[in-house]
Amino acid sequence: MHIGLVGGIGPAAQDYYTRRLVGLFADANTPLEMTTVHADAPTLLANLAADRRVEQAEIFVRLTERLAEAGAGFVAVTSIAGHFCRHEFAARSPLPVIDMIDIVALHLEALGLARIGILGTKTVMQSQFYGGIPTAAVIAPSGPDLDRVHAAYIAMATAGTVNMEQREVFKSVARKLIDQAGAEAILLGGTDLVLVFNGEQSMFPVIDCAAIHAHQIAQRAIELA
Repeated sequence: MHIGLVGGIGPAAQDYYTRRLVGLFADANTPLEMTTVHADAPTLLANLAADRRVEQAEIFVRLTERLAEAGAGFVAVTSIAGHFCRHEFAARSPLPVIDMIDIVALHLEALGLARIGILGTKTVMQSQFYGGIPTAAVIAPSGPDLDRVHAAYIAMATAGTVNMEQREVFKSVARKLIDQAGAEAILLGGTDLVLVFNGEQSMFPVIDCAAIHAHQIAQRAIELA
């Protein structure tokens, strides 16, 4: 099945999805058919800040129409922030949508975790992953830490790189969520956080939402091939 991706919402995020999917298809010894369209990150971030869900969904719909014309069988948005309009987009999309929030929720339910810390944009953190995790308490940073994480994340996502100061913000706040708020793991509520956290090397458990999403995308495409 031909995969359609809405990319461009952070260069590191698009690169991460591409590399993951190429690797997953290589492991499965299956040819990969994929088309990526470019969404504008500053436009999405402005719509996110103003909660303009319908407007952003319509942008995704127009991009998905291009993917359908290219032969894609379904679409996925390569941005957690981009899922703020997930219901509006799914209702209008000309292609089936592989939604990250629902897939991550099922994964967390299987893990049986009760308290999960979250990092990402302010909207993702304050909404507890868009209210999409019914089986666990999602703990956001509090006070100045919330703003520090948001500012560091936006700067990192826009640049596609992370500096030492930003890295320290994420790691110190994550450690607070583990040590002081009782989180059992940290949910990477922004795709670009893979620039900071490596699940195999981290000092505490991390949940890589983008990796879970990419795996489901690959699985669905291979099953339908």
